[in-house]
Amino acid sequence: MRFDILTIFPEFFGALPDQGIVGHGVVSRALRSGLASVQIHDLRSFTHDRHRSVDDRPFGGGEGMVLKPQPIYEALESLHLLPRPQRPGGDEAVILLSAQGQRFTQSTARRLATLHRIVLLCGRYEGVDERVAELLCDEELSIGDYVLSGGELAAAVLLDATVRLLPGVLGHADSSRYESFGEGESTSRDTLPAAPMGASPSYADDGTGREVNLGPRPAVPRSTHASSGILDYPHYTRPAEFLGLSVPEVLSSGDHLAIRRWRRQAALAKTLANRPDLLQTAELSEDDRKYLASLGYTSPA
Repeated sequence: MRFDILTIFPEFFGALPDQGIVGHGVVSRALRSGLASVQIHDLRSFTHDRHRSVDDRPFGGGEGMVLKPQPIYEALESLHLLPRPQRPGGDEAVILLSAQGQRFTQSTARRLATLHRIVLLCGRYEGVDERVAELLCDEELSIGDYVLSGGELAAAVLLDATVRLLPGVLGHADSSRYESFGEGESTSRDTLPAAPMGASPSYADDGTGREVNLGPRPAVPRSTHASSGILDYPHYTRPAEFLGLSVPEVLSSGDHLAIRRWRRQAALAKTLANRPDLLQTAELSEDDRKYLASLGYTSPA
């Protein structure tokens, strides 16, 4: 997958092996392994005046300066990208990062991860000439309801969130599936079946390396992770006690089913506390709804 980033601050992104976002973490791993490539392009290289001006005053007056369309057009032309009306649809996208864009989400990142090429245009100053969005960009994205000094930080967020979803980048194929905002689990494929009442609790391999519950307890998700459109569950590591606060006993019990159930409920509780809006669209079972109701959550009509 190829990323091209258009910016007036190319040094923000650094260069391999140890500079900026492209020199660290999963992005660096993806670049080194050949799963992705990143090219940084200085918009000032596509200006034609001695001051290398990329901005000008807005028509109609007002505060600030606006990025001009011509340098952006020439930068895209150098990348062999035609204006949108002439550009064939397919596996590439030109994205403008701005506070006026649609909200960037995990589902957006999953969609972008299926493309072959993404061009990220970093907005700056008071904004970008609107004709850039209308004629040159496929979509306009914002990473949140706040204003940044420029689109470089937003581009870095989008780059990281998308690259980590590429097959082979993370250490485990399910790492990006079972996490906050992950794709989650479907009851038909990823739920442990319940055994008949009265049966003794036991576990068996289902042929894929995952345990199948043969005990009398209700069905629960196979994965130890929560997901399904809600936040991830709380994580703990050693020491078992820190500043007087102990790790929940169930996590040391060895009871895998109880651990899964606790993690699901803990994820629901955390989502209710921090992002209750996610519960309106999350995949919730009847048990989930009963547990949330015990916490005082009332589902909107």
